[in-house]
Amino acid sequence: MSSTQLLYLSRRDLVELGGGRSQPYVDAIAEGLAAHARGAYVQPLKPYLRWPGADHIADRIIAMPCYLGGEDPIAGLKWIGSRQHNPVRFGLERASAVVVLNDAQTNYPIAIMEGGLLSGMRTAAITAVGTRHLARSGFTDVACIGCGPIARMQMQTLLEQFPSIERLHLFDLSPSAAEALSRTLKESFPKVAMLRAVSAEAAVREGDVVVTCTVADAPYLAFEWLKAGAFVSNVSIMDVHKDVYEKADKVVVDDWDQSNREKKIINQLVLEGRFSRERLHAELGEIVIGERPGRERDDEIILLNPMGMAIDDLVCARHFYRLAQAQGAGTRLPLYG
Repeated sequence: MSSTQLLYLSRRDLVELGGGRSQPYVDAIAEGLAAHARGAYVQPLKPYLRWPGADHIADRIIAMPCYLGGEDPIAGLKWIGSRQHNPVRFGLERASAVVVLNDAQTNYPIAIMEGGLLSGMRTAAITAVGTRHLARSGFTDVACIGCGPIARMQMQTLLEQFPSIERLHLFDLSPSAAEALSRTLKESFPKVAMLRAVSAEAAVREGDVVVTCTVADAPYLAFEWLKAGAFVSNVSIMDVHKDVYEKADKVVVDDWDQSNREKKIINQLVLEGRFSRERLHAELGEIVIGERPGRERDDEIILLNPMGMAIDDLVCARHFYRLAQAQGAGTRLPLYG
């Protein structure tokens, strides 16, 4: 493609390229985490754009730039907006995004693609990679707190990647959301029991793997709710009480610098002198490449706090861009008219 053309990929294009399934994302994320651990990237801290009148923690637009080196270098940016009231007020998904890819030789933009699907599926892939290294082998029960679109992608990915799963324990403050997620997943995974829990605590107490998919702005998940050997993927970041970080056998993040900011729970703990980089077990990429151990005992309680990195988006977007080029998919747009 000429450097003065853009390739545009809609969500439908991505789905037709296989973007509705978990495997491409899991493979790309494992590659990206390894690159992160080896330092083959440039990833500035992401700025949060907020303004008065949009005061919920989920009301923001984030710019996530990154350069990824190696044999197939590329640069790019995810621009992701979120408003808590979108589903109820406008009938829209809470979050929306686009990803821009730039050629690493000319720095020209070469592609723009819908980023909501990619963002949700890559986040689910991080949980899957974390689960592979940090959950008990052969686990059977998954607890999911929050049952919106992010939860659907998280549960779909886990069910596709881990055939040992027998039961999902679903909880949402809206019972109809839990019911809808149960019906959706049952169509694709009829042998898995979809159990609607009466409370977050009831769900968490059953989970070998616990995944948070909420817009909570304050912790509610207590350490006492976790059973021995539980693995928690704290996707929505603010759900887990501070003492879980202090009492868990291992705390893992994707990127320490990204995690220790914006008054997230880890940042609060650091400011209070209750947690530090030295107390962190590892960044997930260090475990992926074998520099640090993952799970070492069946009874370990392990907490993964994945803030989400631009490198995650970039490795997934690069995969679909290369695939679209090979298959002639998407729409070519002239940069200059």
